[in-house]
Amino acid sequence: MKRRTLLAAAVAMPALWTSRGAAAQAVSDGVVKIGVLDDMSSVFADQQGMGDYVAARMAAEDFGPVLGAPVEVIQADLQNKTDIGLSIARRWIDIEKVDMILGLGNSAVALAVQDLCREKGRIDMPVGAGTTDLTGKGCSPYGVHWTYDTYSGAKGPVQTLVGQGLKKWFFITTDYAFGHSLEANASAILKASGGEIAGAVRTPLGEPDYSSHLLRASTSGAQVLGICAGGNDLVNIVKQMGEFGLLKGGMQAAALNCSMMNIKSIGLENAQGLIYTEAYYWDQTDETRAFAERFRKIHGRPPSAYQASCWGAVTHYLKAVQAAGTDAAAPVIAKMREMPINDFMTKGGYIRKDGRTIRDMYLMRVKTPSASKGEWDLLEVAQHIKGEDAFRPLGEGGCPLAG
Repeated sequence: MKRRTLLAAAVAMPALWTSRGAAAQAVSDGVVKIGVLDDMSSVFADQQGMGDYVAARMAAEDFGPVLGAPVEVIQADLQNKTDIGLSIARRWIDIEKVDMILGLGNSAVALAVQDLCREKGRIDMPVGAGTTDLTGKGCSPYGVHWTYDTYSGAKGPVQTLVGQGLKKWFFITTDYAFGHSLEANASAILKASGGEIAGAVRTPLGEPDYSSHLLRASTSGAQVLGICAGGNDLVNIVKQMGEFGLLKGGMQAAALNCSMMNIKSIGLENAQGLIYTEAYYWDQTDETRAFAERFRKIHGRPPSAYQASCWGAVTHYLKAVQAAGTDAAAPVIAKMREMPINDFMTKGGYIRKDGRTIRDMYLMRVKTPSASKGEWDLLEVAQHIKGEDAFRPLGEGGCPLAG
């Protein structure tokens, strides 16, 4: 199915658990309402977008009514604009009485919405946003940074490539909160590992032509191009590296934020051998494959890590509502921090004081075309990284809740 058809099908899905029957008094307004606020139409839409919404609705359907109340899931497009994302979140909270907002696949929007949720006493769960400021200076008692961050994304590839003797790096960085955070984390890990920075350039979100930036990188003497970009920006950079002969010339691409959807778009010919850190891959275990097949029947393809983890985020939230006996934010977030996280993609995970979800991560390697056995047989696990080693230490982020 074409992507536009899939989006239309997702929107047309019948509402799940939305009939407003008599609910327990513990649930305000008689319904538990969850909002998926994401990039539905731009550079991150394939890896997040409507797939996040589909997974969230699957979780609501799987869980069923909570405390006698139905669960309603709504969605909106943040358009990668802070003012638009913040306006939607404000309307959801003040008028539509949304209890929890998740997705937030743009770091600038996620930071702004987390500030609003702190003010309004609502829970937010950024899934696709990467900036470590969400659990650093911008941390919130109601915020849960659910899937990954720019520290965990950078650490595996940087340490692995430096360990292979590739110590001289050039960075291409998307010029907003996510890119800045990714470059800062990667640079710090690189220097601590004995590497050096040959140069860096910042580019607008959605930049179509990287030729001048790639020329600078190729003449800098760098062995590695550190790509501090995501979505279609990452895809364009790696494709253009191939077109300009940088990959065949020996420069290594380091994808510091990547998704299976990005690899599919790049193609195995250019992406083969590339490594990056991921929280989930559909073909890891019987459990991951079973969820991927359910998701595929609705969305037409296996889920990205962001999309799969939206199911986990909603499920963990609803479990906490059930355990707390109310949908009030304070007791629910307390239960979320107290309860372990165990599902098809996460075993023994937990939420730290600063809001960082600690889960095992995986260093993935892109397969060669000859090794791939099917359309979505793209990756193999190169290394299993324990959660305690994957994320920034609690005391280093500057979060006032960490003490």
